[in-house]
Amino acid sequence: MKRNIVLATVAAAALIGGGTVAAYAGSGDDGASPRQSDVRVADDRDDAPKDDTDDRDDARDDREEAAAQARGADVTAAEAIAAALERTPGTAVSAELDDAGSRVWEVTVVKADGTEHDVRVSAGDGKVLSDRRDDDDDDDGRRDLAALKGSTVDAREAAEAAAAKGTVLEIDLDDDGPALWKAETTKGEWNVDLKSGAVTAHHDDAGQDDRDDRNDRDDD
Repeated sequence: MKRNIVLATVAAAALIGGGTVAAYAGSGDDGASPRQSDVRVADDRDDAPKDDTDDRDDARDDREEAAAQARGADVTAAEAIAAALERTPGTAVSAELDDAGSRVWEVTVVKADGTEHDVRVSAGDGKVLSDRRDDDDDDDGRRDLAALKGSTVDAREAAEAAAAKGTVLEIDLDDDGPALWKAETTKGEWNVDLKSGAVTAHHDDAGQDDRDDRNDRDDD
């Protein structure tokens, strides 16, 4: 009975900590020599290879989807931004290729007073299809203008810089933390510096958390 209690306790400890635990338990009150029992519990390190494979599959699917999306656009992000600003003068803060198959660039332009305009540009011939004022919240536009104060690289120039890393599908002002341009291309996501135009790989928080988890497992 005592041996069973000891083994149950050791097994519980192994479940909490993971790995292998060696336990010594006597057979009771008969004075027999203690016998070593191994309690082996699989830990979450076994899931790491599967997680990495899933991540690679997701990344491959994203690249294939992005490539198909880019094939439908004859007009680049930079050209769409230039067309939108010609129709609606202001500051472009984003441009995104519609992924619904409509072959349209959606460009957000902010006026000097902070009002936002959603300008739709054909991805086929670069003609402006519509210009609609966004009345939801002018504060967003004013925040974008404030984030861009002192910058020397505008959205069109950022899109041109990011094009060195693949066909640009989206360019957007990211002001969570130090402001920068964030670009999505057929080859991944990139940051473009507001002053130098330098292009660097973008690492989101989720990706960083995954790397931290893998490092923690390696340390165990």
